[in-house]
Amino acid sequence: MSTFRHPEARALVLAAGQGTRMNSDLAKVLHPMAGRPLLAYVLDAVGELGMERTLVVIGHQRDRVRAAFVGNAIEWVEQVEQNGTGHAVMVAAPALEGFRGTLLVTYGDTPLLTAATLHELLAGHERSGAAVTVLSMRVPDPRGYGRIVRGAGDTIRAIVEDADASAEQRRIDEVNSGVYAFDWPRLAVTLSGLTAHNAQGEYYLTDAVDGLRRAGHLTAVVCARDHREVLGINTPQQLAEAERAYLALRAGGGARGERR
Repeated sequence: MSTFRHPEARALVLAAGQGTRMNSDLAKVLHPMAGRPLLAYVLDAVGELGMERTLVVIGHQRDRVRAAFVGNAIEWVEQVEQNGTGHAVMVAAPALEGFRGTLLVTYGDTPLLTAATLHELLAGHERSGAAVTVLSMRVPDPRGYGRIVRGAGDTIRAIVEDADASAEQRRIDEVNSGVYAFDWPRLAVTLSGLTAHNAQGEYYLTDAVDGLRRAGHLTAVVCARDHREVLGINTPQQLAEAERAYLALRAGGGARGERR
């Protein structure tokens, strides 16, 4: 039974990458934490939101990922070439044809992210009427992250990448987690204007956020109460840290949705 009710929303979980820094050929989302694949925890959290559809974008070892989740109510989307987060959403667009609601975009390597935090993001998005609501986090060391430059209230004036930030902006500890709630029809229009004119030659979802803002649409932000929930797993060391946090929480008798 779902803990929350967001029937107007759909979830898109990005899970196509190899995760080269894991130093393993195994798809990153299949790496185990406390005996279960990382992706399983994300699907559990999304499954508590009361959505009618969950789409998962797969690429590296896609057949193996599918096989690990036989029986789950998942719609698989194949991203044969991994050309960035924006491209991952582009390949999912045909499956969302005719959809007029909110698209939650999250990742398959964030096993500590809770349904409660995703609910707060979706609820904030619904209240604001924004074209996109960014899930932010306040981190002890913001180096390397895009800084959230706030406008009035819970609006965003800009997301400034670390390399482009001024000395004042680098002191901002609120950063972009990469998890979003989008108004799908407006995002779909913006995706058509994305380009891969960057050093990596990839399509970035952050460019779509900026495109919506420049088009005059409201861009809002909801800050996670505990930044550790939203940290992705990129190395074996980070996986070990996440597993220790997860096991400590279980030993304390708390539910994942109560971790704050």
